[in-house]
Amino acid sequence: MGNIYDYYAATDDTQALALFKEDSMVDPFGTLGLKGADPYLMLATVEAHLTGASEEQVKADPRFCGLLNDPDPEGPWLVSLTDTLRDVLAAATPERLLETATAWTHTEDGGGEDPGLMAGFLERLGQLARDAGPRRRLYCGMSL
Repeated sequence: MGNIYDYYAATDDTQALALFKEDSMVDPFGTLGLKGADPYLMLATVEAHLTGASEEQVKADPRFCGLLNDPDPEGPWLVSLTDTLRDVLAAATPERLLETATAWTHTEDGGGEDPGLMAGFLERLGQLARDAGPRRRLYCGMSL
């Protein structure tokens, strides 16, 4: 059994934590539950590709996979995603997302993955970002 990654939007960290602690992951803005879509392994590359920033610059943002709940080796964990990622995903075309997905599949973490599947994930995450708009932030809840 693999890890479970639930991507969702909330108005702020407090609301995100409340939704996460309820363990329902049913939020008023839509939940995108995906298995195998680890934000640490893919989203720095995605954001860097879409913005032209380096992965180091992306990872320097305190919201990049910033842990919001008490750390526990057994999980679950809630991390924040950057507002820049939200904005570039919301604005990206399907063609640009496929290009980004293809670039990710050429990385060490993405090697051997299907760019079409990754692009589909990015399109759904982009829809969540568009639905969230600038008034909501994106999060990922992770569990074993």
